[in-house]
Amino acid sequence: MKRWDLRSIETAVIGFFLIRLYGIWFPPLETWHSWRQTLTNMMARNMSENGLDLLYPMIDMGGSRTGIIGSEFPFYQALIAIMNDVLGYQHWYGRLISLIATSIASWCFFHIIKRIFNERTAWYAVVIFMSSLWFSFSRKTMPDTFAVSLVIIGIYFAMRYIDSKRIVQLLISGLFLTLGGLCKIPAVFLFGLIIPVFLNRSIEQSVKIKLAGMLGVPTLVVAWWYFYWVPYLVDTYRFELFFPKGILEGLKEIQPLWFDFFQKFYFGGLRSYIALLPVLLGLIWLFNKKNWLAAAGVGVLTAVFVLFAIKTGTVFPTHNYYILPYVPVLAVIAALGLQRLQPRWSLFLVVLICVEGIGNQISDFRVKKEVSYRLELEDQLNSVVPPGEKIVLFTGANPEYMYWFHRKGWSIDPGDEMDEEIMTDIRKNGGKYLVIDKHFEDIRGFKLIAETRDCKIYSVNN
Repeated sequence: MKRWDLRSIETAVIGFFLIRLYGIWFPPLETWHSWRQTLTNMMARNMSENGLDLLYPMIDMGGSRTGIIGSEFPFYQALIAIMNDVLGYQHWYGRLISLIATSIASWCFFHIIKRIFNERTAWYAVVIFMSSLWFSFSRKTMPDTFAVSLVIIGIYFAMRYIDSKRIVQLLISGLFLTLGGLCKIPAVFLFGLIIPVFLNRSIEQSVKIKLAGMLGVPTLVVAWWYFYWVPYLVDTYRFELFFPKGILEGLKEIQPLWFDFFQKFYFGGLRSYIALLPVLLGLIWLFNKKNWLAAAGVGVLTAVFVLFAIKTGTVFPTHNYYILPYVPVLAVIAALGLQRLQPRWSLFLVVLICVEGIGNQISDFRVKKEVSYRLELEDQLNSVVPPGEKIVLFTGANPEYMYWFHRKGWSIDPGDEMDEEIMTDIRKNGGKYLVIDKHFEDIRGFKLIAETRDCKIYSVNN
């Protein structure tokens, strides 16, 4: 049996799947980005409770507004909602959906890289990929790795179409690429993995034309959602999830954060300093004149991604998961570098990279006991405040507590309770109760109505 054969990569994919199954049933209370997971679950729960409406994603923090929000296309949230409806509500269904999708995508990624380069490079790339930041985020209730996975699967079927010339493969590719781009627009930049196809003279012109036509469909659909429908939702319902910046504005915001910006590329993505060596070797190999085709593909992908990162402003350097769409590219560059070494040294480095990468993320596979009380906040609040009554929280844009309380209402910034205009609007629109987590905060100037083990409830009307 060859060291780099198909069975070995299947073993690796299944092995990583089984490892990441640990704690798959945990609620979204771990260290990294619980807030984004609760927001995703919040959208899914609204779909379960109010109907499966994909055009009008809704959250619970709308206050006097409907809560309809301009966000990514909620296909991922809809899958969670369907599982809620069929199996009963659980906090962790999104984790399982992500884990299944990302595992399938890892297998497809192997075949894509194998086709472009060779089996050995593909094996290195996929193993590094699975032990990167992907390792922890591929089991979170977030659309990011799910979206990238759908795009990778779509590209795999595009490659299948090149071999088979079967239109059904092309249609499947278009479907996955469309859904992936809709679920998270940064995933669209990975469409560039198809660039080598158009530059390869051995592929028939008719095949290239059909592929280009197919790519046009997801591009137009994604553009319609993000550049027409999302602005319409924001203008109509006055709620927005993301705030893209202009190039100059983004550069200005990033300027004091350049170290954090570049850290995402040299460590944050692969979660390994050891991986820097093969990445540098891979870049040296790419700059060889003989490899201009691969260098062009990596260069275009990198340029597009950096442009996206700049347009997020401070968000990219201050959030570790925004690098995720670029992680497959980093893994391929590292794999190309490992190709330059003797197999035994390459394998040794792969093992070290995996150990370091996984070791730097293992703490995210547990939930601290001191925050587990949040699972009981809904029952505690229901014992005092009638279900259905709106509440006011002091958590700003963070949706976590509104999710755990399972209420609708206002999530205002600390200090806004002293703004009479804000409080008048809250009273006018049915807000009666101020609720705080007494583990972390307190408030003055309002009448205490009731107190449970973990929260205090005050009256808005004094």
